[in-house]
Amino acid sequence: MGMRGIQTPIRTIRKRVFMEVAKVAFESDNINDDIEAIPYKVTPGDTPLYRESIYRERAVCSERVRLAMGLSLRPDDAPVHITSGMDASNVAEKYYEPPLMQVIPSACDACEDNVYEVSDQCRGCVAHPCVEVCPRGAITFVNGKSHIDKEKCIKCGKCNAICPYGAIAKKVRPCAAACGAKAITSDERGRAKIDDSKCVKCGQCMASCPFGAIADKSQIFQLIQAMKQGPVIVELAPAVIGQFGEDVRLWKIKAALKEIGFSDVYEVALGADIGAITEARHYVNEVKTGKLPFLLTSCCPSWSMLAKRTLPDMVETVSNALTPMVATARTIKLRHPEAKIVFVGPCAAKKLEASRRDVRSDVDFVITFEELDAIFAAKGIDMEYYETEEPIHDATGAGRGYAVAGGVANAIEKCINEYYPETEVFIEHAEGLAECQKVLLLAKAGKKDGCLIEGMGCPGGCVAGVGTNIAIPKAAQAVKKFVNDSTTALPPKEYSQIELP
Repeated sequence: MGMRGIQTPIRTIRKRVFMEVAKVAFESDNINDDIEAIPYKVTPGDTPLYRESIYRERAVCSERVRLAMGLSLRPDDAPVHITSGMDASNVAEKYYEPPLMQVIPSACDACEDNVYEVSDQCRGCVAHPCVEVCPRGAITFVNGKSHIDKEKCIKCGKCNAICPYGAIAKKVRPCAAACGAKAITSDERGRAKIDDSKCVKCGQCMASCPFGAIADKSQIFQLIQAMKQGPVIVELAPAVIGQFGEDVRLWKIKAALKEIGFSDVYEVALGADIGAITEARHYVNEVKTGKLPFLLTSCCPSWSMLAKRTLPDMVETVSNALTPMVATARTIKLRHPEAKIVFVGPCAAKKLEASRRDVRSDVDFVITFEELDAIFAAKGIDMEYYETEEPIHDATGAGRGYAVAGGVANAIEKCINEYYPETEVFIEHAEGLAECQKVLLLAKAGKKDGCLIEGMGCPGGCVAGVGTNIAIPKAAQAVKKFVNDSTTALPPKEYSQIELP
C-alpha cells in the first residue's frame, strides 16, 4: 500500500512535470524551447530542492519530461537533447516508444537488495543466538558486537528471526519487493533494471520507489494535440470515485472534463456490465459443461499477461470477453465513429493493452487519474472549488464494482445467480501478482477445476492502481458507496447477446 495517499515531494514533482507538458501542448508556439525549459521551471534558481546537486535534479527532471512526452530515456554517455525524437512524439495519435516502464538511472539510488546487516541495536549479548543458528559460520563477534561476513552469508534469515533485539535487518529494494513478477534485477552499477520479458506493466515498482526512479510513459501531450483537432470522448474507469476529492461525484468530473474540451464522457462500467454478463454466460456454457476446466477473468491486463505466460497451453481459459475498456470504446465508436477515445483510469498496464496488435482496442489514448489531475491544474481547474455538474447514468452497480478486488467475481456471480439460478458457482480471487501466480499454478495443477477465477495485478484491485491519487482504503470505501447508491444493481440479460464489432 506504501506511500499512496500521502502528498510526497515525488508526487509534487510528477504533477508539476505533467502540468508543464500539458501547458506546452495547450498553449505553446515554440514547443522545442518550451520543453527544454521545463527542468528549469521545476527547479528554479541555484539551490537544489530535493537532491544534493541542482545539476542532478535537473538531469532527473529532464528524463521525467521525456517520459511524459512518451519518449525513451537518453543514453548516459552521448549528447542527446531533451527534445530529440520530438517530431515522432509531436502527433495527435497514441504514442509511446516501448518499453512502457523505465528506470531513470540518474534517479535510482542503487539500493542494496536482499542483504542482512547488523544494526546499532546489537547489544553484544552473551547468548549471541545469531552466531549459534548461522549454518555457514558467517557471524562472528567484532569489537563486542555481531558482524556478518557477506561473502559467507547465504541470506537464510535465521539470524534475523532469532535476534531478541531485532538488531539484524534485512535490506530489501522497495521496487523488487513490490514486483510480484520478479522482473527487477540490477545493472552493472547496482541500479535497478526491469526485465521487460517478465514485466507485466502493473507499475507497483513505480508506486513503491522512494526516489521516484521508475516511471511509465505518458500520452498527455498527444492527447491534447488530438483535442485541438477534433472530438475526443472520455471513457472513465469506475475507480475514479473519490480520486479528485471526497465529495466530488461523477457528475462534477464529467462537467469539468467537458469544460477542458472533451466532447462527451462515458462510464467504463458500461463495458464492465457487458463483460460481467458475457463472462457469466461463458462460465455456464463452457466450465459447467466441462469444455474448459476453469475460467479466468480478462479485465486486468497484468493478470491476463501473467496467465498467458504461466499457462501457455491453456490460453483459452482466459475469458475472451472484451475488457470493459474495449467494450466501452466499441460501444462509443458505434455511436460516434468520427471521435477519438481516451480511457482515463488508475492503471499503467492499460496503456499497453490499448496498443496491443492482436485485439483492436478502439482506444486512441490512455491516461491515468494522476495525469488528468495535472491536466485540470494546467487548465486552472481546482476540483475542490468546482461547482458545475452534468448527469451521467451509463452503468449498474455490478459494473461499477469492478474497481475493487473481488468486485469482478462478485458481479459475475450475481449475474449467474440472477439469470442462471440453477448453476452453482465456485469463485476464487487473487490480488497482487505474487498471489495471482500461486493461484495460476494451482489451476495448472488441476486444483481449481470448475472455478471462476478473478485476478487483479494490484493488491486491492484497480483502486490500488499506480495512476491513482488517494489512499487505497479510502478509494475502496468511495467505490463501495458508489455501487450501493447505483440506481440499477445488475445489467439486463440481453447484454450477453451484444455483438460489438
